[in-house]
Amino acid sequence: MAELRDGLQAELRGRYAIERELGRGGMATVFLARDLRHERPVALKVLHPELAATLGPERFLREIRLAARLQHPHILTVLDSGDAAGQLWFTMPYVEGETLRDRLRREGQLPLEDALRIARETADALDYAHQHGVVHRDIKPENILLAGRHALVADFGIARPWRARRAPRGLRPASNGSPRRG
Repeated sequence: MAELRDGLQAELRGRYAIERELGRGGMATVFLARDLRHERPVALKVLHPELAATLGPERFLREIRLAARLQHPHILTVLDSGDAAGQLWFTMPYVEGETLRDRLRREGQLPLEDALRIARETADALDYAHQHGVVHRDIKPENILLAGRHALVADFGIARPWRARRAPRGLRPASNGSPRRG
């Protein structure tokens, strides 16, 4: 992994300074980096080279495209992306905080007010994504980041583009919202 980091750092010199690894998943590694142009911390996500070689880059590129078009206060967005010496990467805002999973492990049960706020913000983010043709498909406590008192939905890695389909002819909503025969 050190060679991945060193090679990436050499290619991104002058643009990003990689500080340390934040986490590793089945598809990618995330580093804390410094955006040198804007003087801010960012999370730099890099596709695992072996995955790119065996499965191809399509899924990672789809994640970048889908997340980049979602601009919502409760969705972690894409800031920048590229290819450095054959390594696909993208940056997101660095979130100081923890995942919902971390908080649940630490506290066990959340206060009702916090649980409702997190659920409301997460549902709002997912509703926005759905309205913009994206289904997350991997919503879980590990993919909900808590920054201060707010929730952010992250990791659109297995998201799919989605188009609303019309209800079957026999079950269209009536004007009052209940199904009617049609």
